[in-house]
Amino acid sequence: MHFDPWSPEFIAHPYDVYDELRRERPVSFFEPTGQWLIARHADVNALLRDRRLGRSYLHVATHQEFGRPDDPEFQDPFWRVIRAGMLDVEPPVHTRLRRLVSKAFTPRMVEALRPKVARIAGELVDAFVERGGGDLIAEVAEPLPVTVIAEMLGVPEADRHLLRPWSADICGMYELNPSVEAQHTAVRAAQEFSDYLVGLARARRADPGDDLISALALVADEGDQLTEEELVGTCVLLLNAGHEATVNVTGNGWWSLFRNPAELERLRADHGLLPTAIEELMRWDTPLQMFERWVLEDISVGGVDIPRGTEVALLFGSANRDPEVFADPDRLDVSRAENPHISFGAGIHFCLGAPLARIELAESFGALLRKAPTMELVAEPSWGPGYIIRGLRSLQVTT
Repeated sequence: MHFDPWSPEFIAHPYDVYDELRRERPVSFFEPTGQWLIARHADVNALLRDRRLGRSYLHVATHQEFGRPDDPEFQDPFWRVIRAGMLDVEPPVHTRLRRLVSKAFTPRMVEALRPKVARIAGELVDAFVERGGGDLIAEVAEPLPVTVIAEMLGVPEADRHLLRPWSADICGMYELNPSVEAQHTAVRAAQEFSDYLVGLARARRADPGDDLISALALVADEGDQLTEEELVGTCVLLLNAGHEATVNVTGNGWWSLFRNPAELERLRADHGLLPTAIEELMRWDTPLQMFERWVLEDISVGGVDIPRGTEVALLFGSANRDPEVFADPDRLDVSRAENPHISFGAGIHFCLGAPLARIELAESFGALLRKAPTMELVAEPSWGPGYIIRGLRSLQVTT
């Protein structure tokens, strides 16, 4: 097998290919997408922090100067929303947005959410156990982060069913070479979600509550405030980044444990291993397999010159299995203490929501371990079609 992000076989198990890439071609050009694949942990970690690369190049060059076509006009609503958030922009815009959002989305606020997260996780798991099991992803993994983010943003309960489909459709644009249909779907979802959030934001500016949209609408730093477009872009990012990975860590993580029954029994016998287990599950079967960066200045990686104007594909899943960094990397070890995985990224784009994700995962896994201590797999799951955001279609279990 070779690197083929559209192959179901590769998506199901990319790790042997990664092993070969790290050993034989740690920096290699992938013709179908015109990207340089970066496979080793040291290189991925360094490039995430290297300011000669960026999530975007539009702050230093035009599409034409980078030899790229203009965005199709029909995509304008999508990029207007996405580039108003902090993920797809670079300093000084990124610095300003992150500073303002961090003043509202504080560690204290996130930690204060723990009892609410525990309550939601407990209720979902109680209902799941009462039914005798079912699809762990659809019935526990997906509702938890969506409900938490909806409550955090102050989205009325009647509207919450809209959030997950919007997010899934928007994230379709981040796959490699998305189909025209997927692009149009992402544009429609971004426009609908944006219109919805504009209405909420205007209502909260006029009548603030104790939710995050109100806090973002009112936050200021020396007179500087988020524009309406920036507030909407931030909320879209919080939903997309704040639940897609959490859902997939939960689904991929339980599937990993079922495939490693000795480690599952260790965890069931000692719930004190949960903090290290969660970090290990994020490392062993990484939910975000690839993160892309544009080369803003000529660089050299592993003796290979990579010119300005090209794109690198940082292989998180490969970096997290690098034997130069992780002892016995292909072994799942729920007590692994030394675990510098990069599943949350690194550098200025390090995931702002990482503390919240860890709380959600701890409460979800903890509730299932306590309330469904004999949970068993019903059938081997299949992987969804996505490679970059990689997760199972479903995970059928019995409690």
